[in-house]
Amino acid sequence: MSSSLLIVESPSKAKTLKKYLGKDFEILASYGHVRDLVPKQGAVDTEHDFKMKYQLIERNAKHVDAIAKAVKLADNIYLATDPDREGEAIAWHLAEILKAKKLLAKKNVKRVVFHEITQSAVLAAVANPRDILMPLVNAQQARRALDYLVGFNLSPLLWRKIRRGLSAGRVQSPALRLICEREIEIEAFKTQEYWSIHFDSRKGKQKFSAKLFQYKGEKLNQFSIGTEAAQAEIVEYLKKGGNDKATVVQVDKKRKQRQASAPFTTSTLQQEAVRKLGFTTDRAMRVAQQLYEGMDTGGGAVGLITYMRTDSVILANEAVAEIRDYISAKFDSDYLPKAPVQYKNKSKNAQEAHEAIRPTSILRTPDDVRTFLTADQAKLYEMIWKRALACQMSPAKFDTVSLDLAVADEGTLFRASGQTLVFPGFIAVYLEGADDEEEEGESRLPPMETGDQLPLDRLYGDQHFTQPPPRYTEASLVKDLEEHGIGRPSTYASIISTLQAREYVNLDKKRFFPTDVGAVVNKFLTEHFTRYVDYNFTAKLEDQLDIISTGAKEWIPVLTDFWKGFSQQIEEKKNIERKDLTHEQLDEACPKCGKPLSVRLGKRGKFVGCSGYPECDFTRSMDGEVKPDEPVVVEGRICPKCDSPLHIKSGAYGKFIGCSAYPKCKFLEPLEKPRDTGVSCPECKKGSLIERKSRYGKLFYSCNTYPDCKYAVWNPPIAEPCPKCGWPVLTIKTTKRRGTEKVCPQKECGYAEPVTAAEE
Repeated sequence: MSSSLLIVESPSKAKTLKKYLGKDFEILASYGHVRDLVPKQGAVDTEHDFKMKYQLIERNAKHVDAIAKAVKLADNIYLATDPDREGEAIAWHLAEILKAKKLLAKKNVKRVVFHEITQSAVLAAVANPRDILMPLVNAQQARRALDYLVGFNLSPLLWRKIRRGLSAGRVQSPALRLICEREIEIEAFKTQEYWSIHFDSRKGKQKFSAKLFQYKGEKLNQFSIGTEAAQAEIVEYLKKGGNDKATVVQVDKKRKQRQASAPFTTSTLQQEAVRKLGFTTDRAMRVAQQLYEGMDTGGGAVGLITYMRTDSVILANEAVAEIRDYISAKFDSDYLPKAPVQYKNKSKNAQEAHEAIRPTSILRTPDDVRTFLTADQAKLYEMIWKRALACQMSPAKFDTVSLDLAVADEGTLFRASGQTLVFPGFIAVYLEGADDEEEEGESRLPPMETGDQLPLDRLYGDQHFTQPPPRYTEASLVKDLEEHGIGRPSTYASIISTLQAREYVNLDKKRFFPTDVGAVVNKFLTEHFTRYVDYNFTAKLEDQLDIISTGAKEWIPVLTDFWKGFSQQIEEKKNIERKDLTHEQLDEACPKCGKPLSVRLGKRGKFVGCSGYPECDFTRSMDGEVKPDEPVVVEGRICPKCDSPLHIKSGAYGKFIGCSAYPKCKFLEPLEKPRDTGVSCPECKKGSLIERKSRYGKLFYSCNTYPDCKYAVWNPPIAEPCPKCGWPVLTIKTTKRRGTEKVCPQKECGYAEPVTAAEE
């Protein structure tokens, strides 16, 4: 029997490590977190130094039992959970559980940390273990307590004042505010017309264009030419006085350099995966996890990238040396800078113990490993590999030229600009993507000297209109979350997922739109809990958590300070009237009774209704459609409970059949009977998964014993166990990029395999 037990979070990682550590080690996985706060009021005792009540996470109980059994037989216990705050907390929770079971007496219990899963890194870490760092644990406990206190106190208030089932979060709410404020900006935006004036010309066979920037000695701004008539007047003046010629009055030539972007952090990796690969942030992190935990590349499993949750842009000296040797061997000498390129962390609280995200070896090229990876894994690995290689290459060099040309008079000047790539440098390997601006293009100008005269082939005005700010993409939202200090890069994917799951925002054409519910929730929070959705407040709280993790600050005073103000605010807002939040009075009278109409929030979003409700039941949709007075009767049927007529009604999830005697009789049934998939529910093992529709018409699959069992998945389930984690069902997922795949619905697993033609 093994004398040493090493505990990791992921079973995939366990398989990789077994190869390195050999028969003297047993390696088991905790499958993520093993304890969490009890899901009820009082889990964080605000009266007694925020003592926290934990319980075992039920789905991981069997894994904890297996660990406990193995601990009895081992002398050395190595807690090798992930090398971050969450991982440190999981190690501590495991130790506390085992201690409570009285299994650690006379055992050597140590914490092991490695940032890449390679043989050398793993063996070095096991040879140099340490104790659990309680400042890191306390920082995680403080974060969990804060999230609990906000969620368990603010969410019930939303239930009472707006609608049941809503939630608020310490971090998700400021993120929602960003999206809602952008939408308010767009709605308030007033389009403004403006014009620009250009000419097309040529020298020899080479054509170019120039733009007017100074008229009769006066510099022009964006709105200097505001109407068609104004531009026509200027064009006419230029045509009359220009004699169809433009004269070069100034030539400005410069050599510019562009430096490579720093290697990836968690945040920049997510942004680039969205921009370049079309991934979601969640998908990017799942794939990165798989690359980190280890892939079999023909010679056994090996971790392909370093740990993917990091704020640091620093690379290990050994990695830099290897990258420079590779550049020297594969590129001309001009591509290798004389000294290694150094990058500085922008984040003041960057986790310096971590490196930036990089390949564990630059010698393991994308082409070398492609055949061993899925399409997603290959794409992400190639992007990480290229970014790491490019960061140590020489800058790109451009020759820029700016020409000023006079037309009609010396004070009326046009400008033409261009640039030519002289030396590609790092661009030969990798160029960073952009969110909403166009990539910098290359345009050439013919060689010209002061005094040259050129023909005016075409003189014309262009009409423009100002555009509202663009809605957030996942990439631009992540960028702004980071700039505002909201959350940490490792939490961005879950923040975005939560906002979508709560139906506070929708993603349409890769842009975020707040829903009606999301807008009302945001309005309530920004008006009544201003401090707690304030970007600076959220950022300062994150800073305090980072300081706690260093040991420079205790966590209890931070929680005390937060709770004092927050609990007072909760008490003050309990008497707010629901109508003040969900009703917005219109300057319009009800056509039925004459009372004022108001915009109201219902189960299916906003609608216009009479303020005299329930005496007056007039309603119409936001687009003006009036609700019919007469209900639609189900012909040939009566209620099986009370014999009243049955009506076709509309609810949050679409149309359904309900009793006309409601609320005395609450009989209802779906308009269309849900399709039973025949797949047993993997959670309760009593019901089966049936096809349902969300309130927005999207199909999902949930247990037919709801509300007793709340298990649900978005994709069609099949009765096949996951070959990776053993979960009883897989789902069928189809995307344009990856086609049809069998996917494990357990996010922490990440298993996916293509569906063959025969299976389809």
